[in-house]
Amino acid sequence: MKVNTIKPDPAGYAGNVDPGTAWQVLAENRLAQLVDVRTTAEWAYVGTPDLTALGKQVMRVEWQSFPQMQVDPDFAGRISAALTERGATPETPVFFICRSGARSARAAEAATSAGWRNAYNVATGFEGDRDRNNHRGTVGGWKVDGLPWTQT
Repeated sequence: MKVNTIKPDPAGYAGNVDPGTAWQVLAENRLAQLVDVRTTAEWAYVGTPDLTALGKQVMRVEWQSFPQMQVDPDFAGRISAALTERGATPETPVFFICRSGARSARAAEAATSAGWRNAYNVATGFEGDRDRNNHRGTVGGWKVDGLPWTQT
C-alpha cells in the first residue's frame, strides 16, 4: 500500500502525512497503528484521537515526560515491544502524532532507527499550527480536520 506523503523522503523516516491520510491507512490496514507521543497531561487535558470506529486504540507512549521533558532513553525499545505485541511487523505503517508534528517527527526517526521501515509523522499533529493570534487548534491538525477525538 502506498501512503501519500506531504513531504516525501525526509531524513530519517518514511514521510510526513496529513491526519486524513493517516486515518485512511488506519482504516484500510488492520495492522496499521497510531502512536500518540505527547505527555500524560496532554492526553488528559487536551484530548486524544479516537479510533473506536476503526476497532482500534491509540497507542500512548510518551516521547518526553512532563515536567523535566527529557526524552525517554528507552523509547525505541518500548515502542518496538508495544508494536510487536499488537502484531505489527517492521513493514507495518506506524503513524506518530504529537501536538504539532515536532516531537512525533523525532519519534518516527527513533522508530525507523529501531527497524520500523514505515514510520510516518502526522505533520500537523493533534492541535495543528499556530494561527495569526499564536493559538493552536484553529489551523490544521487532527481536531480541526474533523477526525474523531475524545477528551476525559
